[in-house]
Amino acid sequence: MKHLTDLLLLGDPRLYERCEPVTESDLPLVAGWVADLHNVMEEIRATYQFGRGIAAPQLGIMKRLIYLNTTHPEYGGPRVLLNPELTSLSPETDELWDDCMSFPNLLVRVQRHCRLTLTFRDEHWQPHTWTVDDWALAELIQHEYDHLEGVLCTMRAIDAQSFRWRPTPTCS
Repeated sequence: MKHLTDLLLLGDPRLYERCEPVTESDLPLVAGWVADLHNVMEEIRATYQFGRGIAAPQLGIMKRLIYLNTTHPEYGGPRVLLNPELTSLSPETDELWDDCMSFPNLLVRVQRHCRLTLTFRDEHWQPHTWTVDDWALAELIQHEYDHLEGVLCTMRAIDAQSFRWRPTPTCS
């Protein structure tokens, strides 16, 4: 089982590599990979109080696999995306302060598309097409998809002033 200490951090060269597709012959490994991703996400949530998705390369698994686990009312709960491909991005964009488990105390101002459509296979190798009209899910999927391409949100910063430290939570 992988843990928070196994998470690749900013500067690790593997985070800048494009991932290989998951193959049908990889399916027996997927459940273990997903369990590792889930475990590390839970440790991030407990430690840093954020985390809705994680991409396999963040744990050194250089495969095109994204694990989402959100509380979104329509799409909440765990979702496994194998070999996702963005097939449509809206022309409308918006800005946000993005965060990343691989550099949990840094926020980066980026621009993301407001809506998207993607195709992917699930953990049972069934094909899906998913149109995401919700901004919070669309930006999350783009962030995780970038990891599969070897792109970090630091590389998408709007300008040189688009970086800040995450505020430290205080007890009230």
